[in-house]
Amino acid sequence: MEYAHLGRTGLSVSRLCLGTMNFGPETPEQDSFAIMDRAHELGINFFDTANVYGWKKGEGITEHIVGRWFAQGGGRREKTVIATKLYGSMGDWPNETHLSALNIRRACDASLKRMRTDYIDLYQMHHVDRNTPFDEIWEAMEVLRQQGKIIYAGSSNFAGWHIVKAQEEAKRRNFLGLVSEQSHYNLLTRTVELEVLPACDDYGLGVIPWSPLAGGLLGGVLRKIDKGRSASENMLAELEKHRDKVEQYEAFCDELGEDPANVALAWLLEQTAVTGPIIGPRTIEQLEGSLRALEIKLDEKALTRLDEIFPGPGGPAPEAYAW
Repeated sequence: MEYAHLGRTGLSVSRLCLGTMNFGPETPEQDSFAIMDRAHELGINFFDTANVYGWKKGEGITEHIVGRWFAQGGGRREKTVIATKLYGSMGDWPNETHLSALNIRRACDASLKRMRTDYIDLYQMHHVDRNTPFDEIWEAMEVLRQQGKIIYAGSSNFAGWHIVKAQEEAKRRNFLGLVSEQSHYNLLTRTVELEVLPACDDYGLGVIPWSPLAGGLLGGVLRKIDKGRSASENMLAELEKHRDKVEQYEAFCDELGEDPANVALAWLLEQTAVTGPIIGPRTIEQLEGSLRALEIKLDEKALTRLDEIFPGPGGPAPEAYAW
């Protein structure tokens, strides 16, 4: 396993982050336990979850699964850098969602209880809250850190200017601020290259891409359909939008002799400020297969070809659209 510091911090995390979103809805609890155990065996120490995962409002199903896995002992908690998120609705009453100081306090305590731990390594804002000022957010996060309930704070789905605003307010308060940004980023979705990645690079945030396989479009979807394996209606609709690119991509992966999913992950690992993409395996086989991405080294010719198939925005702003 390869490790990297998370952004400008001294925290070492594996270059693949285990996403737990499937735990519960797609992957049964015992299978989820087996995947997490195997992840540790493979050297993956960075796990990501969220209080809303499980998708039954207020239940925190996935965090409960992680907590019961931690409770088995054997160094499971100590070996894991656990990242979770808040923002999404956990109830029908006011202040059970978003980033008020009240919800930050309550949501953190609830996540700690579900995960059966007394601290969260990386506490992430799942989305920007346009109605809560950052001085309120940072004051609440400072209290949690002073109480020993969180160690680092991160963001997810922030625009570049949100990151700047958050960091400047944190700087004014002499607070560490954000250390990571979790963004939607893959070969098909490259908008973050305009503003978000440059902001993260400048402020020293580690980027944690989610949906690195574009919901499966970059995971060899044509091969799976050809073999009679099912695909959802949404997947087929997206495939028709991007079929030409996907066909070129899979043909290029054949030339490389590599699985499309692993090429997509390897490409992300080459990008500015990226610490490691989130992988969301439903099986141990999928988890083990992902490690090949760490061994693939894409040369300039390969990177150029991928840019030809999936053109990005043309570089960072403002050069992407101005002189």
